[in-house]
Amino acid sequence: MKAAPVPLLLLVAVPLAAQAPNPRANPFLTPSALPFQAPAFDRITDADYQPAIEVGIEQRRAQVARIADNPAPPTFANTIEALERSGELLQRVTSVFFSINGANTNPTLQEVESVVAPKLTSSNDEIGLNPKLFARVKTIYDARATLKLSPEARSVVEMYYRDFVRAGALLNEADKAALKTLNVEESTLIPEYRRRRLAANNAAAVVVDDRAQLEGMSESDIAAAAQAAAGQKLAGKWLLTLQNTTQQPVLTTVKNRVLRQRVYEASMARGGAADPNTAVPTIARLAQIRAQRAKLLGFSTFAAYALDDQMAKTPETALKLVTEVAAAGARRAHDEAARMQRLIDQEGGGFTLAAWDWDYYAERVRKADYDIDEEEVRPYFELDRVLKDGVFFAATRLYGITFRERRDVPVYHPDVRVFEVRDTDGRPLGLFYADFFSRPNKNGGAWMNSFVRQSKLLESRAVVTNNTNFVKPAPGQPALLTSDNVRTMFHEFGHALHYLFSNVTYPRSTNVVRDFVEFPSQFNEHWASEPAVFASYAKHYQSGAPMPKALVDKIAKAGTFNQGFATTEAMAASLLDLAWHMLPADAPLQNVEQFEAEALKRFNVHNAQIPPRYRSAYFTHIWSNGYSARYYSYLWTDVLDEDAYNWFEANGGLTRANGDRFRRLVLAPVGEKDFADVYRSFRGRDPVVQPLLKSRGLE
Repeated sequence: MKAAPVPLLLLVAVPLAAQAPNPRANPFLTPSALPFQAPAFDRITDADYQPAIEVGIEQRRAQVARIADNPAPPTFANTIEALERSGELLQRVTSVFFSINGANTNPTLQEVESVVAPKLTSSNDEIGLNPKLFARVKTIYDARATLKLSPEARSVVEMYYRDFVRAGALLNEADKAALKTLNVEESTLIPEYRRRRLAANNAAAVVVDDRAQLEGMSESDIAAAAQAAAGQKLAGKWLLTLQNTTQQPVLTTVKNRVLRQRVYEASMARGGAADPNTAVPTIARLAQIRAQRAKLLGFSTFAAYALDDQMAKTPETALKLVTEVAAAGARRAHDEAARMQRLIDQEGGGFTLAAWDWDYYAERVRKADYDIDEEEVRPYFELDRVLKDGVFFAATRLYGITFRERRDVPVYHPDVRVFEVRDTDGRPLGLFYADFFSRPNKNGGAWMNSFVRQSKLLESRAVVTNNTNFVKPAPGQPALLTSDNVRTMFHEFGHALHYLFSNVTYPRSTNVVRDFVEFPSQFNEHWASEPAVFASYAKHYQSGAPMPKALVDKIAKAGTFNQGFATTEAMAASLLDLAWHMLPADAPLQNVEQFEAEALKRFNVHNAQIPPRYRSAYFTHIWSNGYSARYYSYLWTDVLDEDAYNWFEANGGLTRANGDRFRRLVLAPVGEKDFADVYRSFRGRDPVVQPLLKSRGLE
């Protein structure tokens, strides 16, 4: 998962610290002297964020005022380009703050966010609702066809105009005031939601007193659970921490059905109505605020507003795709459940397959039908080898880029690693930070962020981060990954490549519509199973021996295994998201759990054995990570990536020529074209859904 970059015009709120140090000592107030302007984490303290943000707000306010009040006729240079140069300090500090608050938060940073969020929202509204500034932008927009602008510059003009209109620039004064009030309220609720979700997630971790209950887990995972318990002062116990999804990794291996049910129910209940850290009132109001804001801006629902500037254009288009694939997934899932039930009955289980049984018995069926055990596979997926001989190896083969670890660049946590990335000609592309392990103060899931955006105008190169939540091994133990972990590494690095290959002049050009942004990442997942790449990294962590061919063949044969389940849980989440954001503005506050149940039934995806990948209470994507009404984009871009990979398969696969073409036509020209045109320029036509259905075994 990755949050799209925020336009300079619409920067989201960020926190400030309680104690303001001497401004001259604040490391944010001047550009970093480190390579690629990397954050000086050896100098940055929690107390630096708030003062730097407040100074940044005032600097940007003064810069924008000069642009709006300029007596000279508006030109691209004195208005659009000037806006692109404005807010540099604010961008510098907020990029770092949001990344750190997600990856390594603490109560101070959470409080800072609460304080600054409304201030930044108000500052953004000052810009987006400034009539004099909008008049200048509109003048340039209206004349754009005659100004002899480059394709990128013209696109930037169009993006600015659209952003002003979507921010409310055409509203009357009364509606502008109402919009500001809603924006400020939302900006206070989102940090509250984040705090509650993180607290609920940590509180829901399952404590195990008896080691015998952990039968089925690997020794390394048991050791990691003991270490997690020790970290919470639970000596002699084991702590099963939860990731952000409904299903949990331990449900695949734990034999004890009672413990599986405990873990599953703890996962499902997080943040719900009965949780002391409930997020229910917060998300009910967030949904209502968004619907009311959309109505002010002339849209029937927030989903209609959110998709108006996306590839899908309308929620009806997204619904059509999601429901079509959901139906195919449900048919396959029915057969999968029947196969598992037969196994339970053959063993005399005496119970009906439940949601907390699915992963465990799916793994049993996979072993029975395909002779594959995930624990047999994991010793061949050691993290460092997957990174260097898999993720980096594929990128070098495709694009000619190289990687060198930088131990001289300061990091925000000891687990973080930094790599310098260079192009085929030795030219530096930027820095890549890797933060792989879970910790209690880190958001769940996986994502990419950027500390610095590439821009020729600002003479900056990309500095990007990948964050995941892999279980950290006990000291002295190897970090062995699951197959899903491996795919996640390739996925998130696809986002990183998109930013590292950015070759734009204007910072605004790095923004990508949400239902295209997952295309490069999901496409990059394919290289995890490409034979040459797989052979490079899939080696035993002790002996270095390659994975036996018989096991490789079994993995390939089981490639579409359990795809009915995976598709159904993902489509249920997508439809739940759309349901929340298709509420009309006059809808009352919803009973969250009742609304969720009714929505899943309405869209024919209610299945007690297969709950949504995310329930409403911990659906962080849609409440605080920018995927509101757009979680469908994972499926939308899956159609793109499977269709694009189909082209690679027909044209020689993993070659430099193919990689260079994909880089030139898809990864580099960010912001220059309509994204449907970007895809057509690569594929020669619009995407088709058949490769996706085939890859998932849903035909």
